[in-house]
Amino acid sequence: MKIAIGVDHGGFSLKQTLVDEVKELGHTVVDCGAAKYDAHDDYPDFARAVGAAIQRGDAERGVIVCGSGVGASIAATKMRGVRAALCHDTYSAHQGVEHDNMNVLCLGARIIGDELARELVRAFLSARFDTRERFQRRLNKVLEIEKGGN
Repeated sequence: MKIAIGVDHGGFSLKQTLVDEVKELGHTVVDCGAAKYDAHDDYPDFARAVGAAIQRGDAERGVIVCGSGVGASIAATKMRGVRAALCHDTYSAHQGVEHDNMNVLCLGARIIGDELARELVRAFLSARFDTRERFQRRLNKVLEIEKGGN
């Protein structure tokens, strides 16, 4: 898979760890920045870059890291076709894909360390959406909300 990775200054410390892990798992990294540490950059710019990569089909999934992961999650979920969630436990990282077809994992570099970040990425990337009727029905309802339906 092609995995888009975007980090702001708060997430910059985890970037190389995540890039290495994604590559070690046999996936291709789509680098959405930041290319260098900039204490004044803003997480919405990187959330948008990752989301746009998914929308264009340049990446199947994405990982966004900011300080807490909250801002990245909020920003990414504003984009059509992006199902992002903040996950700091492995169950949520794989269950979000299996039950909700989550395609963007958001992490907080000030909350978790390198090893947990690696475990979360492994859980996220190894998971597959469960196409049983109840999960597809729920996803369809989410997609309807995204379209602006009632």
